[in-house]
Amino acid sequence: MIPKRPIYKLSSHEVSNTPPHLGSQDLWQSDIALQEVIKREGAAQAVEHLTEFGKLAGADETFDKANQANRYSPELHAFDRYGMRINQTKFHPAYHDLMRLAVENEVPNYAWNHPGSGAHVAHGALTYLFHQVEGGVLCPMAMTYSAIPPLRTTPAIAKDWIPRLLSKHYDSRDIPVEQKTGAMVGMFMTEKQGGSDVRTNTTEAIPVSLTATGIGQEYQLSGHKFFCSAPMCDAFLTLAYSAGGLSCFLVPRWTPEGERNGLHLQRIKDKLGNRSNASTEMELENAYGVMIGEEGRGIRTIIDMVQHNRIYCANASAGTMRQALVQALHHTQHRHAFGKALIDQPLMQNVLADLALETEAAFNLSLRIARAMDNAAHDENEAALARIGTAIAKYWVCKRTPPHVVEALECHGGPGYIEESIMPRLYREAPLNSIWEGSGNVMCLDVLRAMQREPLAIPALMAELSLAKGGNPALDQVVAVLKKELDKPDDLEYRARGLTEQLALALQASLLVRHAPDYVADAFCASRFGGYHGAFGALPVGCDVGRIIRRAQG
Repeated sequence: MIPKRPIYKLSSHEVSNTPPHLGSQDLWQSDIALQEVIKREGAAQAVEHLTEFGKLAGADETFDKANQANRYSPELHAFDRYGMRINQTKFHPAYHDLMRLAVENEVPNYAWNHPGSGAHVAHGALTYLFHQVEGGVLCPMAMTYSAIPPLRTTPAIAKDWIPRLLSKHYDSRDIPVEQKTGAMVGMFMTEKQGGSDVRTNTTEAIPVSLTATGIGQEYQLSGHKFFCSAPMCDAFLTLAYSAGGLSCFLVPRWTPEGERNGLHLQRIKDKLGNRSNASTEMELENAYGVMIGEEGRGIRTIIDMVQHNRIYCANASAGTMRQALVQALHHTQHRHAFGKALIDQPLMQNVLADLALETEAAFNLSLRIARAMDNAAHDENEAALARIGTAIAKYWVCKRTPPHVVEALECHGGPGYIEESIMPRLYREAPLNSIWEGSGNVMCLDVLRAMQREPLAIPALMAELSLAKGGNPALDQVVAVLKKELDKPDDLEYRARGLTEQLALALQASLLVRHAPDYVADAFCASRFGGYHGAFGALPVGCDVGRIIRRAQG
């Protein structure tokens, strides 16, 4: 018989009024609003998959592995013990466990493995769910997902590589891809001197044979790439200058002869967050690569990859908001002050309800744009909406995530600022997606570019907004003002942020007015269109904060 463990208790210290461990979360079943959006946006066929994944991703064990993967960040192993260049990055076992969980559940490839109605919507939901747990692992997931369109421009390469990217097997071995059961693809475009201005790149590509140049042909690339995340991927898409201009190339880790390619890792970046994911600087020295797409059309070739990565950023940031909200709801429900639970106090209810509104509006917008991507192939208006809507959603959802997480952290008081809490990790992760794939200014300029180059962009936006006409007077007034603002050609670049913000809020409001309960839509419109909306927790009197909070709790 095992003796009972004695209970040690200090007479001066008795633990009370402390929230219990949250434990496993059912990320799908507890999210009523997400369930509604998935069915509405055409992804009902994915409900069973999302139901199961919501349990797996939200398990206490999965959260613990995410904590370990971030606490024990990757290490650079540029050389082996004999001094041979191996250019490897070593990860904590928890990182590989999370990668395996994601790949086996099609987080990098669901949209392509299940083409048809709602494919990208369901894919976005998988991103939203898993990003609540861990953001660093999702970087290679996003790049593998978004690599499919550019690879399709070059049939011979697509035939070899796409089946590997669609695999449900995670194979972490650093060996030639022909010997592996599955593969991942990364991307590195930016260089020190240019950042988002990739036309200033200096990496050069020289054809292996002067008689065989252009799409599908072999080149040697030399140059320096300043940001190369997930450097253990099996291949990378990158940009380099060939004789015909800036072109796109697929650069594998191993050459066709089975030798390590000339991809030399220089160092791992010491980043603010996203610490489970290695972000490196990489030197290309006569690296073997194959041209993808037409020569001199590298930006055009890779733009579809960028678009898919941008909608990933919006979905992922919405996931960060959701987990921050869940943590705040749990703490305030179990913490008492001044005679009652924090969650029952009016001012805290205002804050929590406001955070819930922002979260629901965020994934409503990002998943609506995902549906436009699903419909783009057969509907030119949806294609135009996807083009401009991706930039709008990426800008606004990612921009709103940092202040959202800060407010959720503050709901915990001091305990939320301690590393044992998940909140510091969410806080460090929050700004990343606003930077990745184009910072805020780049996104707003892309909105203007879509308006100017896509004749159907503004009509598609207005058509979408008109579906909510008459549903809320404040929204109707905002749409009328937007029409006038869009007709003003002067100072567009100077006004781009304000214009993009108003477009985002109008789109979010239109979706909530049409589909969410009245108490959600009315509170959103009253606060976002009722004057300056500063810090969270400034909802006007009359909002049904209790019902908003209960809806967020599931």
